[in-house]
Amino acid sequence: MFTRDAYEAAAGIVYEHLQPTLQHNWPLLAQELGCEVWLKHENQTPLGAFKVRGGLVHMRRRKEAGKLNGVITASTGNHGQSIPNAARIEGIAATVVVPKNNSAEKNAAMRALGARLIEVGDDFADAVAYARQLARDENLDMIPSFHEDLVLGVSTYAHELFSAAGALDVVYVPIGLGSGICGTMGMRDMLGLKTKVVGVVAKGANTYALSYEAGNAVPTNRAETFAEGVAVREPNPEAVALINAGADHIVEVTDAQIQDAMRLIFRATHNIAEGAGAVALAAVMAETAQLDGQRVGAVLSGGNIDAAKYAAILSGQMDAGRSSR
Repeated sequence: MFTRDAYEAAAGIVYEHLQPTLQHNWPLLAQELGCEVWLKHENQTPLGAFKVRGGLVHMRRRKEAGKLNGVITASTGNHGQSIPNAARIEGIAATVVVPKNNSAEKNAAMRALGARLIEVGDDFADAVAYARQLARDENLDMIPSFHEDLVLGVSTYAHELFSAAGALDVVYVPIGLGSGICGTMGMRDMLGLKTKVVGVVAKGANTYALSYEAGNAVPTNRAETFAEGVAVREPNPEAVALINAGADHIVEVTDAQIQDAMRLIFRATHNIAEGAGAVALAAVMAETAQLDGQRVGAVLSGGNIDAAKYAAILSGQMDAGRSSR
């Protein structure tokens, strides 16, 4: 998927700005799940999510290529923090389009990073469509949520995980648009490992699961899950091709299972996981019968969740049958 030289160039950019994050085998998780679980703590990056890595690589390469025009992107929060964060470092103006019902705290974080924030539409796909139109109207460069630079950047977390944890039997990775799982598969292949990589989606936003079954990109009409980071209904065809070729299988988890995983992560590790950040562990919990005694990785991709929503989930007061997408 990518070469060692390409990875090392990207890693050089990433590590100018952040330290490797923790990966830890938590005893309480092992006790509860019956397998050795290495949780990769991307909730501990400076922006609270894995996306920071890819943005640094992409915006640096834009600057090196002399592309100093203003940029625009669509996001539900973590990519939308990554791009303006890196754009500010490189001296480039950034606009982010988010759905109207987006996380208020993620919106505040994006504004604090210097982004011009525009709230439009009912979901991520609506935000993408508006961003594309505004890019044409205002002569801005549209930054996608899936791109080779983004994949290379986020592959650094997989390198950290594999380097620290050693030979893992399987790694579970959330799928939003696909940069995380593609970076993990690419790193596995670059290092010559036999680790199975399993993608995880929300049951109410299962476009990548349907695409895996069909062998090609299958969009859906709606994405219904409170986990906005995986609330996708239009898959990226390039990501689909890579995932279909390199993933062992795709797991669908319900909102109730995601919330159970968020509570377990807090109870066992005292770490905060947003909905998308907990889907990987939710899949481990769902597949414990086939993981007995194995060495398992699960990517906690982010911890950016509104305080009121998180409190409701921890207390069991949030209705898992209702979604915000």
